[in-house]
Amino acid sequence: MKGLLSVFKALSDETRLRIVKLLENGELCVCHIVAAIDMSQPKISFHLKILKEAGLVKDRREGKWMHYRLNESDLFKRLLFLSISERVGDETVNDRQRLEAFIESRPAEFADMVGGCCGRA
Repeated sequence: MKGLLSVFKALSDETRLRIVKLLENGELCVCHIVAAIDMSQPKISFHLKILKEAGLVKDRREGKWMHYRLNESDLFKRLLFLSISERVGDETVNDRQRLEAFIESRPAEFADMVGGCCGRA
């Protein structure tokens, strides 16, 4: 029961729901999530930690960059993500637009790196 409580607590925050919605299209680097949500990296990392501890996201390191994806390892999580996707809609359109704009025009401080901050889009 403790695991179930942590899942629902993790999903009880608007920012974490926005992150889940962004990740429905696949893995993202933390820098992409920061740009899309328009929040500081420490705050985004805090929310990602909660989602990870609840077993809702998986991470992997690539160099100094962390990449996150939904953990769809069981039917319960898949159904939760599907429900979130259907119910969290128009509110996250701006997040997706900011993400696309960020990918198209990488910040100047990352211009010398191939493909931008983490080399992935």
